[in-house]
Amino acid sequence: MKTIFKSFLAFAILIFSLATANVNAQTNPKIKNVVLVHGAFADGSGWQGLYKVLTKKGYNVTIVQNPLSSLEDDVKATNLALDKQDGPTILVGHSWGGTVITEAGNHPKVAALVYVAALQPDNGENSVQWLQTAPPAPENGVLPPDEKGIAYYDKAKFHAGFAGDLSKEQADFMYASQGAFHAQGFLTPITKAAWRTKPSYGIVATEDKSIVPSIQYAMYKRSNTKITEIKGSHVVFISQPEKVANVIIEASK
Repeated sequence: MKTIFKSFLAFAILIFSLATANVNAQTNPKIKNVVLVHGAFADGSGWQGLYKVLTKKGYNVTIVQNPLSSLEDDVKATNLALDKQDGPTILVGHSWGGTVITEAGNHPKVAALVYVAALQPDNGENSVQWLQTAPPAPENGVLPPDEKGIAYYDKAKFHAGFAGDLSKEQADFMYASQGAFHAQGFLTPITKAAWRTKPSYGIVATEDKSIVPSIQYAMYKRSNTKITEIKGSHVVFISQPEKVANVIIEASK
């Protein structure tokens, strides 16, 4: 009788261990590292809300500060951040940052890509090509390059065109902290699109006035990127950080 009981107990422990391992596999992401890449008319401070959400859930988050001087320089800055990661990493890009991660995503530590209202060119394509595939929204305020070749966002249109679902105070801060984006970057073609070989997730910001949603859909569908719609402005990662975090978490599992 004791032998039967011991055998039953051992079997029960085995079943419990397997069940626990299965639950842990479903709840604990395999990938804990996340690298965030900002866009052209912003800086890394915009990721603060998303950073807080992800770090509270146990993720190791690194924020790239793009120099915005060229595609090559932004890719280099992103690769430096990826070099420091201790294992597989989810690489996230917003807006122009999508073009950056399309090239930088070839880094061996990148396990998946997440595009947040982002550009997603293919080999030989540049960002401008896609921006010209649909008429800009009336609220769009991207100005022509100045005499130094730097493009800024029009202050009068920044709130409505870039950050319509944020407070005016938040939008004013973002305008004041935007980087000096060298417009030549928009004309630089991709040499090797990482989304061709790595899993990709794309967030369509349905109220976007800077990259209209139809452009986002067209890029993501062309690449078989898994699409998630979130109602929000171009800076949906600020206005809806929990929902954007959910997509990153999905990619990490």
